[in-house]
Amino acid sequence: MKYLHTMVRVADIDKSLDFYCNKLGLEEVNRMEHKQGRFTLVFLAAPGDEDAQVELTYNWDPEVYDEGRNFGHLAYEVDDIYETCDRLMKNGVTINRPPRDGHMAFIRSPDNISIELLQKGGAKPKQEPWASMENSGKW
Repeated sequence: MKYLHTMVRVADIDKSLDFYCNKLGLEEVNRMEHKQGRFTLVFLAAPGDEDAQVELTYNWDPEVYDEGRNFGHLAYEVDDIYETCDRLMKNGVTINRPPRDGHMAFIRSPDNISIELLQKGGAKPKQEPWASMENSGKW
């Protein structure tokens, strides 16, 4: 058995691609337009790791998606949790659970999908402003 991908339904493909690619840093590896079924599939992966993909499913006919919290979360290992969170904040992304412990943070996509960020190789030493930053919203 081999892991292939996780599917996430998105309400706005452009907002979602901006978030996942331009802000989070994933890359588009495949796209399929299904005119008869009226949906688009976009497959994304972390650079150099195409074995673990996220499939964004965009239904052309508008649908309302609830919080997405029932999905759980996606998780990505990052080289520097503090740099990653700082870059995301500078790009307008709310850090819902800051990396107070130098190890773990949570953010949310435009469709409220929780995304866990984990420090590669174990926790970094605690550092401000992260160490004293409060949670924001749900994660």
